[in-house]
Amino acid sequence: MAKDKTVFTCTECGGNSPRWLGKCPACGAWNTLIEAVAEAAPGKNRYSGAQFAGLNQAQAVMPLSAIEASDVERTPSGIDELDRVLGGGIVEGGVVLIGGDPGIGKSTLLLQALDALQRAGLPTLYVTGEESGAQVALRSRRLGLDHSQVNVLAEIQLDKILATIESMQPAVAVIDSIQTVYSDQLTSAPGSVAQVRECAAHLTRCAKSSGTAIVLVGHVTKEGALAGPRVLEHMVDTVLYFEGDTHSQFRLVRAIKNRFGAVNEIGVFAMTEKGLKGVSNPSAIFLSQHSEPVPGSCVMVTLEGTRPLLVEIQALVDSGGPSPRRLSVGLDKDRLAMLLAVLHRHAGVACMDQDVFVNAVGGVRISEPAADLAVMLAITSSLRGKPLPRGFIAFGEVGLAGEVRPAPRGQERLKEAAKLGFSVAVVPKANAPKKPIEGLTIHAVERVEEAMNVVREMG
Repeated sequence: MAKDKTVFTCTECGGNSPRWLGKCPACGAWNTLIEAVAEAAPGKNRYSGAQFAGLNQAQAVMPLSAIEASDVERTPSGIDELDRVLGGGIVEGGVVLIGGDPGIGKSTLLLQALDALQRAGLPTLYVTGEESGAQVALRSRRLGLDHSQVNVLAEIQLDKILATIESMQPAVAVIDSIQTVYSDQLTSAPGSVAQVRECAAHLTRCAKSSGTAIVLVGHVTKEGALAGPRVLEHMVDTVLYFEGDTHSQFRLVRAIKNRFGAVNEIGVFAMTEKGLKGVSNPSAIFLSQHSEPVPGSCVMVTLEGTRPLLVEIQALVDSGGPSPRRLSVGLDKDRLAMLLAVLHRHAGVACMDQDVFVNAVGGVRISEPAADLAVMLAITSSLRGKPLPRGFIAFGEVGLAGEVRPAPRGQERLKEAAKLGFSVAVVPKANAPKKPIEGLTIHAVERVEEAMNVVREMG
């Protein structure tokens, strides 16, 4: 079979060149030419043919109300935290892309999921391009997956992988990793932009036409983004990021894109000797265990997707020099400067000559403004040297006029706090529940100065 003709296309202007050049002959940009398959002659497109006939069958134009649509069926993966991120389970014919730092546990998690699916009676396939079959078998023994019947294929040639999927018809196939797979249609090396794009496109079509759910493992760059073309994330149905410090036992799996579920969901895992285990109460990770309340600590309830998490905000206010420092870890530093100005103007708490350090415990990053009130109370507590009461939580957005704005889904936040034993809450007035929550005393405030007065009275 003759190879398709390739051309080199400029990513800046779209100009073509028959061979690679350091400088684009059309626009003069440097190092922008990438290899791509030349356009086929009319009627000979390489994506036409019987193998892709089921993808977009010709249909008449119809209004949306007349199109029959049903909810997608999901297959639980056997790992509850992974199912939460996926939106309830694996979808037939869905394509999932999961990326993360080297050694963080991507292959471990997927091998555990495939073993659970296989034990549930579903045919599975694990395609490894980075390891040999013996290495995968050693990992399964180490994880305690005795007598696992997961089928393993050590292959990086795309046509052989597609032929194996077509012959075996597995329910779920894992490609580890997409950067190692190559197609004979291109002469570039595996991992290049053109190879990743072409191989992902073929695998996506295979999933849609055969009904096999395919999971692609993706490498990441030094900056933490998925390696390869950005179009890779557009082609797949779900994009997951594996986050966490390799020196910590905890890992977060975050959904960035999900056509079959909610985005920004997170799953929390703990790395153990027997692989990754789901954490049923992740709030415990982000709360420090103080025997007695300490100054500068305030607990808030943040939302990660649909999941409420309790996070401890710690503040340290110390005497500074002529140019005091403002440092925040896990929170926006510009927002910290704004909150200090509001604290001075509307609550009479001055920190102009003080160093202010704010930290979200546990390495979590909080991007929502509902942390404002907790940050201000933690700063005030540290400045005065007086701890907040035991079992105290607070959340709410603070405006420049000193008003305390409501946070979304306040009822769920309060119920999560009550479930974990917290007894006192300062919340925006709009988030005050209509019915009392057992075991939780709620103080609803409209302005920052009201919140400060409530806390002083408690002390």
